[in-house]
Amino acid sequence: MKNKTRIILSIISIISICFLCGSCNSPAKKTNTTEVAQVVEQENPYKDAEIKAVIIPSEDDTFGYDIYLYDAVLIHQPSRPGLSGNLGFATAEDAMKVAELVIKKIRNNEMPPTVTLQELKELKVIYIL
Repeated sequence: MKNKTRIILSIISIISICFLCGSCNSPAKKTNTTEVAQVVEQENPYKDAEIKAVIIPSEDDTFGYDIYLYDAVLIHQPSRPGLSGNLGFATAEDAMKVAELVIKKIRNNEMPPTVTLQELKELKVIYIL
């Protein structure tokens, strides 16, 4: 029994030494402070961007929205996000509530700005039991 214990301890010691030696030989990556400063500066490119929502017609007299970043369409959403089917929102006001949520997420650099079913319920634009 003592021999087995010694063998196991020896193997564990050898493995530990191998791991330690292997990590000692690898060069440490140095962080360039200029790179860090650039990352901080570019952290949120949408904070002050020109972003607007335009309500669009959708199937069966429903409504969707387009989100514009400056003059280009960033998001084209003719249907209710996260739900099956092609129908949009029942009213233009409901579509605008969701579009405003999406714009808020973009401004917070949440990309992609996904909308959950829970958020749709909280905005009272869908009713699912």
